[in-house]
Amino acid sequence: MGTRLALGLGALSLIVFAVVGTALTAYMRDYLERQLSDRMKSAQVVQAKDAIEHGAVRRETYLGWYQAVYDISGGEPRLRRPAALPEDSTVFASLAERLARSRANDLFDTRPLGGRGTYRLRACEVRPGVVLVTAAPTNDIESTVTRLITVQVIAFALALLALVVFGRRTLRRGLGPLSDMAHTAHSITSHDLTDPAARLPLRAGPRGGGPEMEELRTAFNTMLEHIDASLAVRAEAEQRLRRFVADASHELRTPLMSVRGYADLFQYAAANAPEERDRHLSRLRAEAARMGFLLDDLLLLARLDASEAETPLRLAETDLVELAHQAADAFRASHPGHPLRMTTGPTAVCPAADPRRLRQVLDNLLANAAVHTPPGTGVSVSVAVTGGEALMAVADNGPGIPPADRARVFDRFYRVDRARTRDRGGSGLGLSVADSLIRAHGGTIELTSGPGGTVFTVRLPLRQGTRPTGSPAVGPGAVGEPGTGRTA
Repeated sequence: MGTRLALGLGALSLIVFAVVGTALTAYMRDYLERQLSDRMKSAQVVQAKDAIEHGAVRRETYLGWYQAVYDISGGEPRLRRPAALPEDSTVFASLAERLARSRANDLFDTRPLGGRGTYRLRACEVRPGVVLVTAAPTNDIESTVTRLITVQVIAFALALLALVVFGRRTLRRGLGPLSDMAHTAHSITSHDLTDPAARLPLRAGPRGGGPEMEELRTAFNTMLEHIDASLAVRAEAEQRLRRFVADASHELRTPLMSVRGYADLFQYAAANAPEERDRHLSRLRAEAARMGFLLDDLLLLARLDASEAETPLRLAETDLVELAHQAADAFRASHPGHPLRMTTGPTAVCPAADPRRLRQVLDNLLANAAVHTPPGTGVSVSVAVTGGEALMAVADNGPGIPPADRARVFDRFYRVDRARTRDRGGSGLGLSVADSLIRAHGGTIELTSGPGGTVFTVRLPLRQGTRPTGSPAVGPGAVGEPGTGRTA
């Protein structure tokens, strides 16, 4: 590329040199011709005195010049006295005749004379009816112009050669960053980007080249960083999908094995007592129900992940205070060993939301507090408004969540319980479903945990048209003593 640019620059320079040389040569030729004409005028001033006094030129001016005096009073030019003229002397008489007809003071002409070369002729009227014609050779002008052209050709050729050679080196040095970027691009093609763990650590080197090259290098590196970040996101998504499929298979395998085992019991123990068959049938139904709940949660998460425009929500004005009381009543009935305390404002809080899904969120948070805390642990629920947000907080007084697990409690199939027991760990989807549902509502769910206390705080935007509330703001300190929760 540098060679092509240098050759193109050389071609452009050649055109410029040709124009400059032509103009300079034309100017020099015109200057020398004007100088010769001035010398001829000066010489003819002296020659005119001889022509007037003696009727002919008696003194030579310059070597190689010709002079002749013509009488034009009779109409036809007539040489007054013989003079040393070249063989082709008719041009002298012709120029004198043209001067007589033109009635000008002087007249110039340039033409070859009898094989002696090109001459510059000047005719002037020295007195009425008498014309002096002088011819001066232009060989010096031609030789000077020829030498000038030769010097120009040599000088311009050397300048053109230097321009191409040094210009090529300069351009190649200036285009070095482009070569580096091209090398980086070729190196990228050697990477297998189909590999889930593929990354692009290559970047264009920090070399010079001016502000334009720096801007191009920055854009190139920014593009590579974007591709690298996209590959990392894709790899993380694929890893998360693999982990999700593995966890889902792990969760479904146990209930399926249980269903198969109880089915075998019915096959080989058909003659058992009715009460034993009823017990097996109830366990079979329980495992099927557990598997159905798990599939429902997975389907809900898939629908929430599919598209925000197709979120499975039926928004309506929802009284969060009433919804919290309903969830609290259900919790007291199903978990009598965990005392529950409600904290709500004097008025209703009614954002636009899906009441069935919000109830599911509250049930998951309360069940999470009950499952992962010892009997007798206090649980509290509060509803309030702060700024333009509705707040729901669920807290318990359990042992707390280890700091290493707090960042992953909302991950799917994640349990703080490393043993992954289902009697105390659920399927690991409760908090993940709650987080996805709240984000589908445009809100957030936050975890605040420490030794002896944890609070899950749900924030929902109060959309335009919802009823305001006069209830006080709520935070972790407003729901009673903090406790802990685990993924349900």
